[in-house]
Amino acid sequence: MFSPRLVVLALVFAPLGPQSARADAAIPLSPEKAKSAFLKALDRPKVPADVREAGNPVEKGNLVYSRWSFASEKKADDTVERVPVLMVAPAGAKNKLPVMIVLHGTGGNKESAQPWLEDFAKRGIIGIAIDARYHGERSRGKKGSEAYVAAITKAWQTPTGKPMEHPFYYDTVWDLWRLVDVLEARNDVNPKHIGMLGISMGGIQTWLAASVDDRVTVAASLIGVQSFKWSLDNDKWQGRANTIKQTHEAVAKDLGEPAINKRVCYELWSKVIPGILDDYDCPNLLPLFAANSRALFIANGDMDPNCPIEGAKIAMRAAENAYAKINAKDRLVVRVNAGVGHKVTDDDRKSAIEFCTKWLK
Repeated sequence: MFSPRLVVLALVFAPLGPQSARADAAIPLSPEKAKSAFLKALDRPKVPADVREAGNPVEKGNLVYSRWSFASEKKADDTVERVPVLMVAPAGAKNKLPVMIVLHGTGGNKESAQPWLEDFAKRGIIGIAIDARYHGERSRGKKGSEAYVAAITKAWQTPTGKPMEHPFYYDTVWDLWRLVDVLEARNDVNPKHIGMLGISMGGIQTWLAASVDDRVTVAASLIGVQSFKWSLDNDKWQGRANTIKQTHEAVAKDLGEPAINKRVCYELWSKVIPGILDDYDCPNLLPLFAANSRALFIANGDMDPNCPIEGAKIAMRAAENAYAKINAKDRLVVRVNAGVGHKVTDDDRKSAIEFCTKWLK
């Protein structure tokens, strides 16, 4: 089914944790039931968005750049979590426009997505980027992924049953759902045409957030599709663990293990991203895109240690089968690049933009 070269196929505000796992978790819920469970698991009390502009918009050429923020949630310590936004829009637009949300990878920030936003804006699509939890303006002065790693480590060390954050993917997924709420209310946005594209960590957050949010009509996950369960079962967890290596090292120490191993990954992932090994794993959620004929673009390298291709192919096949059942193979594109590691190729970038533009407008 997969060519050796390139294949193109046309939440509650209570602590999640291992205690959230089902006794029969070896058999994942159906995708539709997993969708309901995931939305419930990450749900938390909403707060007013309280959108605030950060300075005046700046027009350069035919594009308008603006910065603003919104409130995402009130945390257990009573502080309000705000999400900073970078927006690039076509200048002089008079009608409501489609929107593409672009998500950065581990250690990145919304500014790294600006070239993508500009490319979409030049095509008549508003480009939006946010800083993920503990990244960019949310890193509290720390560089790269330092604050992110520290926050995940703190989450791991939080006693079971106590309020804890879930900065490893899940809290940013909540932010994305709230972002869509905000975008729907804007008078310059066409709420029926909202897309999401993510790279690496952002690619994972894309399939997590967009699969269960039917308001996202097109999605693209670049070097993010994988199977966490397959990686753990087949001793290919090293690449994923290395993205937040210091946290895994701290867990190994806490567990009395001499080094990072399968047990360390299992215990950490089960606590800070509960359900990712079964109900909320990528192969179980990707079919949801086909449930109402939404468009999906996937690109991976077959040498990517972070997203082992064997596990990724399980997810890809699940998506293929789901789209085949509804006779909508043209709404799915899967690209597997031979000899490519954890990298978005120039051709994947171009193809993803073209695909999203086609199905978004």
